[in-house]
Amino acid sequence: MRKKVTVVGAGNVGANCALRLAGKELADVVLVDVVEGVPQGKGLDILESGPVEGYDVSITGSNNYEPTANSDVVIMTAGFPRKPGMSRDDLLLANYEIVKSATEQVAKYSPNAILILVTNPLDAMCWVAYQVSKFARNRVIGMAGVLDTARYRTFLAAELGVSVENISALVLGGHGDTMVPLPRLTTVGGIPLTELLTQERIDAIVQRTRDGGAEIVKYLKTGSAYYAPSASAVEMAESILKDKKKVLPCAAYLEGEYGHTGIFAGVPVKLGSDGIEKIYELALTDAEKAALDRSAAGVQELIDVLKQKAGI
Repeated sequence: MRKKVTVVGAGNVGANCALRLAGKELADVVLVDVVEGVPQGKGLDILESGPVEGYDVSITGSNNYEPTANSDVVIMTAGFPRKPGMSRDDLLLANYEIVKSATEQVAKYSPNAILILVTNPLDAMCWVAYQVSKFARNRVIGMAGVLDTARYRTFLAAELGVSVENISALVLGGHGDTMVPLPRLTTVGGIPLTELLTQERIDAIVQRTRDGGAEIVKYLKTGSAYYAPSASAVEMAESILKDKKKVLPCAAYLEGEYGHTGIFAGVPVKLGSDGIEKIYELALTDAEKAALDRSAAGVQELIDVLKQKAGI
């Protein structure tokens, strides 16, 4: 019996998640959206690509959650995208209601599913889904570090003129301006990055990584990134569905790890059929730990706002 994945939100990120899931034949896909006709139309369009692309999975669209019952993985992409000049924090209360409502339906129809959150502000929306779903912490995961690390690797490969496959890197912390790339642990074909680039160039690439989402928003003007975010979410889903046990940087609920409790933050985790099967605690330098603490404090501020204004 094939696996089943629900994608909540049939916008650019969600539709591309559905397309990538189908293309890899990872699971049957249900695309859910509140806008009548959109998930049905996009689902049918992706389904009709099957004979050309050579994949055999079911892709259906719906405006309700009944067809999503007993999903193995649910990818949550629904929400308002960022607009030029808008920070992820501005999205907080606007997307809270969307994620809350969707999570209630997911928990009702797929109580054993693993949740992958993509909606921004990512770390706070993970916390909302965790509180609302009452799922164990290993089954609520945020797509942050995979995307941020992909951008970091992209920029480094371009700077050095090497294959992106040769770049091994890690980005920790919240998904936003306070993310924490780790140049000290970045290698190029096994060669430490610090032996290949000056500190000035490394700092510039780190800053571009932090601004990666905003850079794309600036170009698009009326939307935000969706190709790389969907690829990142599907890499996580694939590791779970195939029990690949990839070690990836993801937003995880911390219970004492890295000195933090009760928040989601990007950390290295092992992803398998049970979701997060292990959180890896790295020995950070004082500067790296301070940067991670600042990132965590930013996430905590958003959670405090939600507690105050949304009463969660």
